[in-house]
Amino acid sequence: MGMREDRPQDELKLILWTIINSIQDAISVVDEKGIGILFNKAYCRLTGLKQSDVLNKPAAVDIAEGESVHMKVLKTGQAVKGVPMKVGPYKRDVLVSCAPLYLNDTLKGSVGIIHDVSEIRALMDELQRTRQKVRQLEAKYTFDDIIGESEAIQQAINLAKVAAVTPASVLLRGECGTGKELFAHAIHDASPRRELQFIRVNCSALPETLLESELFGYTEGAFTGARKRGKKGIFEEANGGTIFLDEIGSMEVSLQAKILRVLQEGEIVRIGETRPISVDVRIIAATNADLEAFITAGKFRKDLYYRLNVFPVYIPPLCERKEDVPLLAHYYLKRMGQDYNRIGAELSDEALSMLQKYEWPGNVRELKNVISRALINLKKDETTVEVRHLMFSLGMRGPTGESRAVPDVCNYNGETLAQLQATWEKGILVDALRSAGGNKTEAAKRLKISIRNLYNKLEKYGIKDE
Repeated sequence: MGMREDRPQDELKLILWTIINSIQDAISVVDEKGIGILFNKAYCRLTGLKQSDVLNKPAAVDIAEGESVHMKVLKTGQAVKGVPMKVGPYKRDVLVSCAPLYLNDTLKGSVGIIHDVSEIRALMDELQRTRQKVRQLEAKYTFDDIIGESEAIQQAINLAKVAAVTPASVLLRGECGTGKELFAHAIHDASPRRELQFIRVNCSALPETLLESELFGYTEGAFTGARKRGKKGIFEEANGGTIFLDEIGSMEVSLQAKILRVLQEGEIVRIGETRPISVDVRIIAATNADLEAFITAGKFRKDLYYRLNVFPVYIPPLCERKEDVPLLAHYYLKRMGQDYNRIGAELSDEALSMLQKYEWPGNVRELKNVISRALINLKKDETTVEVRHLMFSLGMRGPTGESRAVPDVCNYNGETLAQLQATWEKGILVDALRSAGGNKTEAAKRLKISIRNLYNKLEKYGIKDE
């Protein structure tokens, strides 16, 4: 690297100083004795210190918490990267990297780059607080919220009510969209633990290492980025209450062993510790996977299966209780009619007949989405859902004759382009989830989008686990 020398020295110094001040990261330079000789404007903004506070002062003058990285570099002659500390009167959280400054092979000082991480840490803390609030909400549903009078659903409800008053683990089995989370909420609400926490954990939403730290917590220094003083896991937070492990079939075998320990011994061990912590938690698990086949394939522990399967509850698919379709359709029509400003909307006899003939591969969740789309498609002067309002969702067939949530052709009925695009995308998501057996990670992979993007879209369109 070179520099033109045909300019006056004062002009070159001005150019270099301007460049240094234009850099967004804070820069500090000390001489071979550790005395401050250069600090840019970004440094002053970050630390809250003035030039006069640090120029010609010892290297540690700006440190609120931590040891001087400059002095370590001067002592060893080696660069140091990413050292966390707090600087300035406001104790800003920063990461400091320093490198030795050599001139003609002689150590003449140390150059430091200071990265501000206080805003990132504040956002992470806020995210954690929000997640805690979301996770720790009480159960929202009761058995009264489970709609259906068919023998199949009533049998599931009665069995779940019996399970609710016992301390036994419950395993909810059923296809995607049948209402497994609804049952989990209701079981907790009817149990002696109803006044304590109910926490839902989606086992397929996080990679194994993150899921493990969320469930069991960790101690300080357990891994890079671990919080100071560590963090409680969900099992500790839910002590005395209920944990709902949704999509447990996607949990890695190594993590299943730790769940088994909770069920057998009533204790957990934080990551990075050896000391067990006693917990009293009731576990409700749910899956749409064939766990018996998973056991044969070595993907699910047989001993955990028997521990969870103390009280199995099978939730029937909607095609096995079609007599409940009118009840569900009118329920969602009334409930969502308020949300879409379609209060008093009704179903025509022909539309209801069409709903009853459909096979509902997406189960109750799909029915809810179909009613939602029908209400969106109603014009301002319309109060009755007709067959034409359902055609977009139910009227088309896939190449194999299977009913699909997404049509091959769109019949235009006066909707805006935004409404049509939203309906199409929502249908695609429902189809993709059904195709992936309800596994969101797999659905995201097939759609070639990130899992976070998928969750954002599911939230946007109100596609939730029922």
